[in-house]
Amino acid sequence: MKLVVILSRFPYPLEKGDKLRAFHQIKELSKNDEIYLFCLTDQEVKASDKRVVEEYCRELHILNLNKLGIYWNAGLNLFSDKPFQVGYFYSKKWVKFVEQEIRRIEPDHIYAQLIRTSEYVKNIHDIPKTIDYMDALGQGMIRRFKISGGLRRQFFKSEGQRLLRYEHRIFDYFDHHTIISKQDRGLISHPKNNEISIIENGISESFFEPNDCVKEYDLVFVGNMNYAPNIECAQFIVNDILPELTSAKLLLSGANPSKEIKELERKNVVVSGWVDDIRDSYGSGKIFVAPLFIGTGLQNKLLEAMAMGLPCITTTLANNALGATPNENILIANSKDEFKTAINQLLTDQELYKKISISGQNYVQENFSWANSVSKLRELFTC
Repeated sequence: MKLVVILSRFPYPLEKGDKLRAFHQIKELSKNDEIYLFCLTDQEVKASDKRVVEEYCRELHILNLNKLGIYWNAGLNLFSDKPFQVGYFYSKKWVKFVEQEIRRIEPDHIYAQLIRTSEYVKNIHDIPKTIDYMDALGQGMIRRFKISGGLRRQFFKSEGQRLLRYEHRIFDYFDHHTIISKQDRGLISHPKNNEISIIENGISESFFEPNDCVKEYDLVFVGNMNYAPNIECAQFIVNDILPELTSAKLLLSGANPSKEIKELERKNVVVSGWVDDIRDSYGSGKIFVAPLFIGTGLQNKLLEAMAMGLPCITTTLANNALGATPNENILIANSKDEFKTAINQLLTDQELYKKISISGQNYVQENFSWANSVSKLRELFTC
């Protein structure tokens, strides 16, 4: 098949969840199909990163968004009911370009990742289209509204309401719809949300390979360290959990550490920033702890940690998308006392540690494969 794929970010390097999902889907689809990739970006793309992605594409088009246009379009959204993030990624110039290129390519299917890209293809009606909601963005924003204060609280409320309405409205412009988990599917406000196909993420085979890093940290947390749910996670670990544990060491690892994250660094807390091989960060910890109380979607960080045999502790909210069995594949905690108890159990009970480690790894290996998830995606394209 000829597949036109439209992304709101260049899908490499893999420091964000949407980029990781897009990259591996493109890589897997390219084994059988021709990929014509269109990437919106507000950042310069390195030549080395471009070469990595080009390997899997028949054509690669990078659509640069300038800051002036971004702020102008986002500002115009004040006078509409569209989400600000849809306005952020919108460009009349690139909409026209994409439409012209699609007519030239004559693809068999169009695949748009995230509702941010939907404006680029929503008015093309003679070519089958799939929208990947990925996460329930509207509900994720409403959760952020409920815990925020000041002007941010009002912004999150407005954007959440706009996203909920837009997720509902854009549904009918596409032939097929995908999302990352059953939990997220239920949060899309549309009467036919049960028709949205679940396309899980997978896990790279390299995460199952043995890692010989020294276990120098008791706890590790990995993620994009400029993303609100991850910042909240890190703050909860440092401010609420660590004081309850004597002499425990923590590693916070991931790209773009914010000011709030950097301020958490102290004698027993290391903030690494970007690392070339994130497996080294996972491998240097004894326990992966993820107190995720906001956000949506299936957490890649949990899949990766479990694949490496790292026992994981997370919240009910995060595990609902993961679907692991509590006390078998994973430990569940929803308060600082529950996290403290679960951590101490794993640090002192070697049998439990080994059980959760092996069972968690097996669970991911049996249920999360890029080949399997993309085969389901491709079936949609051929319907």
